[in-house]
Amino acid sequence: MNQKKYLIFILISFCLLFSASMLYASQNKQKVYIIPVSGPVEPGMAAYVKRALEEIENETDAVFVFKMDTFGGRVDAALDIVDTISNVPKGKTIAFVEKRAISAGALIALSSNLLFMKGNTIIGDCAPIIQTQEGQKMAGEKIQTVLRAKFRALAKKNNYPVVLAESMVTIDMEVYQVVMDGQKSFMRKKAYDDLTEDEKKKISAKKTIVAKGELLTMDDAEAVDFGFSQKSVKDIEEALSLLGYESTDIITIEESWSESIVRFLQPFLPMLMLIGIGAIYTEIKAPGFGIPGIVGITCLGLVFFSQYLVGLADYTELLLLLIGALLLGVEVFVLPGFGVAGITGLLIIAAGLVLSFQGFVIPDPSFPWEGALLMKNLALVLGSFMFAFLISLFMIRFVLPQLSKIMKGPYLDATLEHSHVDATAKLAVKPGDTGIAHSFLRPSGKVMIHNKKIDAITRGEFIDRGTPVLIDKIEQNRVIVKPKIS
Repeated sequence: MNQKKYLIFILISFCLLFSASMLYASQNKQKVYIIPVSGPVEPGMAAYVKRALEEIENETDAVFVFKMDTFGGRVDAALDIVDTISNVPKGKTIAFVEKRAISAGALIALSSNLLFMKGNTIIGDCAPIIQTQEGQKMAGEKIQTVLRAKFRALAKKNNYPVVLAESMVTIDMEVYQVVMDGQKSFMRKKAYDDLTEDEKKKISAKKTIVAKGELLTMDDAEAVDFGFSQKSVKDIEEALSLLGYESTDIITIEESWSESIVRFLQPFLPMLMLIGIGAIYTEIKAPGFGIPGIVGITCLGLVFFSQYLVGLADYTELLLLLIGALLLGVEVFVLPGFGVAGITGLLIIAAGLVLSFQGFVIPDPSFPWEGALLMKNLALVLGSFMFAFLISLFMIRFVLPQLSKIMKGPYLDATLEHSHVDATAKLAVKPGDTGIAHSFLRPSGKVMIHNKKIDAITRGEFIDRGTPVLIDKIEQNRVIVKPKIS
């Protein structure tokens, strides 16, 4: 009996010990957070990376892996991401190039403390490109020198070859790989030319790595050879194993639904803005408040709130949009026509939209791309206003007058086609008679002809009050007028 109790005691002790060891092992697993950096580099991506790191900022012992697959994008967004990653404690960030890290993607990858690349992947080519009237061109020296300084700082911080890092962004930079006194190093052509003859004699091998007129772009094997990548690996797990993280708890931080929507909308923001402005202008010129107004408010709301969620728009931009909308409301409901209130409202809305596309009000001279971005945003917004105005005129002139013929509705079947009394005959008016618009015709209203007020309609035109008019035609008791041409 005692032996049986003894065996039960041993069995329970073993189970408790096993459970405790398993609990200890699970609690001591290295936490690894994977943050995908894929697609165009734009403000939506910057907001996502910032949010992801803020959520886990208290995880002081965790490792953060940025899974790279991008052709690059906006410089300002890339620098925001770089600053966010650089704030993570040293030794905790790893860039893993799954497919490519081109242009701004290379800048983001080098901001991590360590770099691993999957086989047959590439990194590099960070030439800053700007849009001009002649098409895309490489940005000037003012922008290149700032990016060179950033690449240089990141290379020094994370022990990457400084000269090669600079050659990713400088197209007129020629770089040699030299072996001097048995030590391999990378040297600019200018630095090589400045060597003395005795120093040159110490060089046992010399190889051109980056030719003039080229930008450094490396595959995974070259990145290892040049001292950027630790090793070419098949996946993240292999990279972590090489670093000694055998027992890991890998957690992928995905985009939230709102971040996914915002990033989806980013390429369509100019189109949404164009539709929104055009619909608002159409609503101003049309009587009452209807579908164009709803469409305009919805489109401009999507533009603003997408920019608000990525951190570019704030309460200032919201206040400007609300003031502009209020002035447009005054124009529509209080002061019919299109005058000072309407023009001022549109200008204020334009200012709010421009500011919502950038994270600054006045460009900082130390960041040359901010001036270029401001000009791009001004052109985008003003161009949208111009195209919206033209589209609205087309809608008002040709589309809206035809809607009643196309759209079904609760119309009366009875007409005055067979009536015996001609109301226009009683008014003694005929085609060719002239007068003035007694009210706004949008397109219906009243005109004053022969000192008599007559209900009239245009063929779709909007005519302001006091404008000379001419009776164009009379049909089925309708007086159709048009502006009188002097």
